[in-house]
Amino acid sequence: MSDKIRVRYAPSPTGYLHIGNARTALFNYLFARHEGGDFIIRIEDTDKKRNVADGEKSQIDNLKWLGLDWDESPENPGQYGPYRQSERYDIYQKYIDQLIEQGDAYYAFDTEEELEAAREAQKAAGIMPHYEGTWRDRSDEDIQAARDEGRPETVRFRIPEGETYTFDDMVKGEVSIHSEDIGGDFIIWKKDKSPTYNFAVVVDDHSMEITHVLRGDDHLSNTPKQIMIYQALGWEPPVFGHMSLITSAETGKKLSKRDGSIIQFIEQYRDLGYLPEAIFNFIALLGWSPKGEEEIFSKEEFIEIFDPNRLSKSPAAFDNKKLEWINNRYMKAADEETVARLAIPHLQAAGRVSDDPNEEELAWTKKLVSLYKDEMSYAKQIVDLSDMFFHDSLEVDERGKEILSADTAYEVVNDFNNKLDAIEPFDEEHIMAAIKQVQKDTGIKGKNLYMPLRVATSGKEHGPSIGLTIEVMGKEKTKHHLEEALAKMGKAE
Repeated sequence: MSDKIRVRYAPSPTGYLHIGNARTALFNYLFARHEGGDFIIRIEDTDKKRNVADGEKSQIDNLKWLGLDWDESPENPGQYGPYRQSERYDIYQKYIDQLIEQGDAYYAFDTEEELEAAREAQKAAGIMPHYEGTWRDRSDEDIQAARDEGRPETVRFRIPEGETYTFDDMVKGEVSIHSEDIGGDFIIWKKDKSPTYNFAVVVDDHSMEITHVLRGDDHLSNTPKQIMIYQALGWEPPVFGHMSLITSAETGKKLSKRDGSIIQFIEQYRDLGYLPEAIFNFIALLGWSPKGEEEIFSKEEFIEIFDPNRLSKSPAAFDNKKLEWINNRYMKAADEETVARLAIPHLQAAGRVSDDPNEEELAWTKKLVSLYKDEMSYAKQIVDLSDMFFHDSLEVDERGKEILSADTAYEVVNDFNNKLDAIEPFDEEHIMAAIKQVQKDTGIKGKNLYMPLRVATSGKEHGPSIGLTIEVMGKEKTKHHLEEALAKMGKAE
């Protein structure tokens, strides 16, 4: 085994990058980079029925979007390739033959009907379903007869009897599993002449000199099977670490792809306008914690402080509100150009901005986005946040009507309306100067000055800077809104 730490992320190209898989990739990446080791991408594509078009590309693109890089992969191979399982069948066949020759594996010819009948009989007898070893010790003549008959041919691994498999898990500590609890001899070579996961992953990890395997808790039951294969082939297993489950903060239940209350695929967060640095930060805290109270770190800082000993044994709670809070922190810190680039496509999709805006429209849209930069938890929110800029008429809620009905509200709104035409240039500085002049003329100040003006121009009680809001609203629409407000107040001139 290599003296240098080597870890891998080995996705199946069966769909988009799930949060759980992204966490596996990210923790392996942080571990490798912290230790000065290698991070490898390997594609486990032997399940042809579940593979989807562009599934591999989707995985790679989303990992790159998150900010991960790697040392070896199908697109930049090293000396341990091929890096797709579908291109490694000759390697697998070699070790299948070796296990059969050693007596650690054997051919089996059970039909699906026979296996199902055995399972039903076991259930009826109150026995945990398992393979009963029907073909464990059959003669060469039986094997040849089964082949001549055209029965489905598989290869099963012979589980040693009375053995206990113990390993020191990086997360869980010492784990022991008895061979009797495995569920019987398991298939390592399928009837379609392809390897099963538990066999292929052992061959791949050994031949690629993987030193540590960090993966989700759902793989824990696979580990003793893999250790058996390592031992049968005379190889040293890597160090295993099984990360805690990810659960919903709302329900406390295991995160399920069928749970519609939580967005679970990286692609969806990209589409909503999240920043990759924020998603990276959030995922890094799912089942791992730094020292101290701070939770916002750059990728470089995470690499520096990552300690696998701080991986949690307890389930990691996926909290949407926390994710939004983290992304909001990053949105506030981002430059206006970055936020505009994320937000403008959503305004275009809503039909509020041209698909190919000219310079004037683009400049206005960027200024609009800048109004809400500090409020947005993700970029798609710009559509709802900026709604008032796209209404032809002023929309005032009940609270707004109360503000406009105050004793001094009409005087303030009317005085500002009379000054509006003279504001030149129509920018925040000169708009605020006009409001200050209203204060001098009327003697009205504070919330009695600003609240009626905010409601009369935007329809909202709260919002971004009133001067910049009115600037972005534009003189014509602001004038129209002020006159509507005066009409609603029943004193329009």
